[in-house]
Parts: sequence; C-alpha cells; structure tokens
Amino acid sequence: MTNSVQVGCQGWNYKDWIAKPGEGAGLYPQGTRPAEMLELYARLFRTVEVDSTFYGVPAPATVENWLRRTPPAFTFSLKLPQEITHTHALRRESFPVLEEFCERARLFGERLVLILVQLPPQFDVTPENTRALREFLPRLPSDLRFSIEFRNSEWVQDDTLDLLDERDVSLALVEGSWLERAKLWQAAERMKTDFACVRFMGARDLTRFDVVQRAQDGNLNSWREVIERLAARDVTVHACFSNYYEGHAPASANKLMRLLGQQMVEPQELVKQPSLF
Repeated sequence: MTNSVQVGCQGWNYKDWIAKPGEGAGLYPQGTRPAEMLELYARLFRTVEVDSTFYGVPAPATVENWLRRTPPAFTFSLKLPQEITHTHALRRESFPVLEEFCERARLFGERLVLILVQLPPQFDVTPENTRALREFLPRLPSDLRFSIEFRNSEWVQDDTLDLLDERDVSLALVEGSWLERAKLWQAAERMKTDFACVRFMGARDLTRFDVVQRAQDGNLNSWREVIERLAARDVTVHACFSNYYEGHAPASANKLMRLLGQQMVEPQELVKQPSLF
C-alpha cells in the first residue's frame, strides 16, 4: 500500500546538506559540488519538488539535464511560476505564461507527478478572486495533474472542493500555520482525485538546515495515518518536506519513510556506493 507514497524534499541544492569536517555525516559527502547534488539526492529519494520553477519557466536544456542526472523511476513535481500565481493572481494576463509552462512541463513525460499552484496569502476569498479561480481552472490542460495550495483556510470549504473536483484538481494538503489541520484532514477524506500532494512546511525562523532542531514526531505520526488512508484508496501520494519543518528536510523525509515501512538508503552509503544509473 505504501508503495504508492513517494517521499522527498522541497529542493536538493542546499550547501548545509554537505558534510563538514569534524561535524559528522551530512546528506552529501564532503566536497560535493552543486552540480553533483541532484544525482546524489536521487540515490536517496524517489521524488523531489522543484522550487526553482516558481521563479520562471525552465529552459529545455535544464529539464533535459535534470532528467539525465536522475534514474528513470525518479519523479518530479513542479511549482507553477509566481508570475501566474502572485503577479497576476490567476487573471487572464497569466494565461500565456501558463501555456508556455505546460508545454515545458510535458518534457518530463511520465516522470512528472504534478504541478503545484501555490497561491499567496493575500489571495483571499473575495468575489474577484473566486471569479479568477473559476476562469483559471478550465485553462489547466487535462493531460497534466495540478494541485492547488491555498494559504487562507476560508478556501477549504465544500464549494471550493466541488469546483476543484469538477476539473480533477486536488487540494494541496499542507502542514502549515496558515491552514487549519482538521479542515485539511476532513478534505482529504472526501478527496476524489487519484493523486494527492502533501507538503510539510514550518515557521521560517531557522537559519541552518543541517540538523533537526524541532522534532515533530507526534505531528508526523498523525499525518502518517492520513497518508495511509489515502494510499488505501489507491491514491498516489506525493509528500515533500521543507527544511523549515524540523530543520533538516532529508531527516524528516526519512522519518516518514520509516513510519511507512519503506526501504531507505542511508546518507553514509553515498560515500561507498557507485552511481546506480
């Protein structure tokens, strides 16, 4: 059942993940260069959420490089560019960018899990924003999967969920202070899509990302139950962690994998393990 749950991190290129002399093991061996990080990351996890696409549409050569550096079974989720979600707030001005981005996203083929539409906190429930959402959703092509993250709990209501269901778009299930956990878990129970996006966030008050600084074991175990219920309904779950959740996203991801009974590769094995692809 938990084979349908893909666990990873929100990004892979963090210098704090590189082991430091005299400070024990890190995620990456000492001396790892940025260009080597994705290949190493892909030997530890099955999936990743790409943050850089939030800042612009990636070049074809960039996509090809990501695909070449990862094994065939490795998957990606992409953030929709902020020009669409933040600058234009889903209005008509964003439609050309959406079309360009979707064309680029198709280069991933079956290795693309979903596209995250992360809306800003100021996108609250108003008639204007509701109209923009209603006009935007039909623009999402049916051959790609989309998940929408609201940062205002007022959106997590039956009317919104019905609207998403009509377009086969999932509600992103986010562990974060801006959304009511109980409402999200209720929404998960009625989810109709065959895929789900679970994002583990946290207060942005940390300045180092090499070690767990605020353990969230109880919270993570509660989410594990939600994820297992989704998986039991044949929902493919894409779960990714921010460094801000506990302080070190790879450790958080490994915690969830242990709870789910999934096999892991320990970071220290990267030092002696040759590339698998």
